Amino acid sequence: MTFSVPALPYTYEALNPHVDTETMVKHHDFHHNAYVTNLNNAVTAQNCTLDLNSIVAKAGQLGAAIRNNGGGHYNHSLFWKMMAPIGTSNVKPTGLLAKKIDEDFGSFDTFKKEFTTAAITRFGSGWAWLGVGEQGKLAVSSTPNQDNPLMEGLVDKTMIPILGLDVWEHAYYLKYQNRRPEYIENWWNVVNWDKVVQYYDDYASKGEVVPIDA
Repeated sequence: MTFSVPALPYTYEALNPHVDTETMVKHHDFHHNAYVTNLNNAVTAQNCTLDLNSIVAKAGQLGAAIRNNGGGHYNHSLFWKMMAPIGTSNVKPTGLLAKKIDEDFGSFDTFKKEFTTAAITRFGSGWAWLGVGEQGKLAVSSTPNQDNPLMEGLVDKTMIPILGLDVWEHAYYLKYQNRRPEYIENWWNVVNWDKVVQYYDDYASKGEVVPIDA
């Protein structure tokens, strides 16, 4: 099976000033592309015919090259869609997800603080996540490198991710240098809550993994 980099759902400059144009070009066209190239090489070398969801689910059995690059491809394919230009999405979650956040975290502000803390305190490179875990409960977690919460046995909390934030330095260093907290604070302005709500309603709330083409 051959994998490819999905096109961005907006222009490179669409997330300015919060995520700058040069970062988007390098992040999408170079970093994501490298994960896909290396993943294709790895699956060919190992004669692996699994689709991407299966690769992520079985990452612990497939070796470092497929685990790291498969995770990188899956994470980024969702990440681009989890952001949107200002004014094109609701600024907060709505509907059932909004109610569930209040139920499981106490309030949206409490959730946001917990997620931000997970992102800031992730040592080195990795991701912060909101997902649906055991018994349908929402939870926040962070993972190292290109791991994600679907990688059962490899992460602290197994859950279906519906929102993720890349805190690798390549996601923010050109604009924010070492100021990760500033990057995270500004990133909240471009979260595509309409897409996150869709991921919850259509997939995660039903115990289904979000496909990368959704």
